[in-house]
Amino acid sequence: MAGVKFRVMTKEGVAVAVSWAASEGWNPGLRDAACFAVADPEGFFCAELDGKIVGMVSVVNYDDRFSFYGLFVVDPVYRAKGIGMQLYRFAMRHAGTRVVACDGVVAMVDKYEKDGGLFLHYNNARYEGIGGGAVPEGLTPVQDVDFNMLADYDAAHFPARRERFLRCWIAQKGHYGLAQLDGDGKILGYGIRRVCHTGHKIGPLFARDRATADMILDGLVAGIPGEQFYLDIPVPNAAAVALVQDRKMTPVFFTARLYSTPDPVPLPLDEIFGVTSFELG
Repeated sequence: MAGVKFRVMTKEGVAVAVSWAASEGWNPGLRDAACFAVADPEGFFCAELDGKIVGMVSVVNYDDRFSFYGLFVVDPVYRAKGIGMQLYRFAMRHAGTRVVACDGVVAMVDKYEKDGGLFLHYNNARYEGIGGGAVPEGLTPVQDVDFNMLADYDAAHFPARRERFLRCWIAQKGHYGLAQLDGDGKILGYGIRRVCHTGHKIGPLFARDRATADMILDGLVAGIPGEQFYLDIPVPNAAAVALVQDRKMTPVFFTARLYSTPDPVPLPLDEIFGVTSFELG
């Protein structure tokens, strides 16, 4: 479309991107923008027409090998005009030769594969539940866990190390985290709860097994009795599917996990019970 310009967004622009995500019904966390910006300050892009933002997207580089693509929104008035694909290609240059992942809209998978050069690997599902219950014994606040150990454990369940993001994620107001440790202080799992536009989201929730994930989740939702919470699970993790089904949680949203390669470094999906964020991975 003639006259459209593309540029990197400022930190303030990241907040606008998150607000657009909220308007799309994606229900981001109230303080997601701060941590999103910390992850890669140069990783947020917009399309402008006559000085007005008409589209935005993020391509966040975590290290020299991995990037995550998200927050892709075009103003409804300007859709089907080619702006989205132009913006996508402009932003993807930021990733360079890195492997790129995204959690895309299921209905758009064919377009992602055909026009975006991405490969479908599996689906994720968002489930809704209601908080309450008691905090189990044996859990430790994440702030009391050695941060280097936490970062190591997190990196074993994510395609890159993300210390800057993680420091922000566990420290934000309205974020609450718990971990389970063994007798030697080794991390067996951890999870974070955060306040969102509607209810709360649990993410990440990484655990060595179903019992550990259940325990951590019980601890996280005990503090929000009667309130909605959401857990985004990778569908290939049968134990995660059983966890939400046994709790009578309701499926409300689905995404497709795609990569820019048919053969990315595999993740231990059997230990991923909650995705951190559909926007940043």
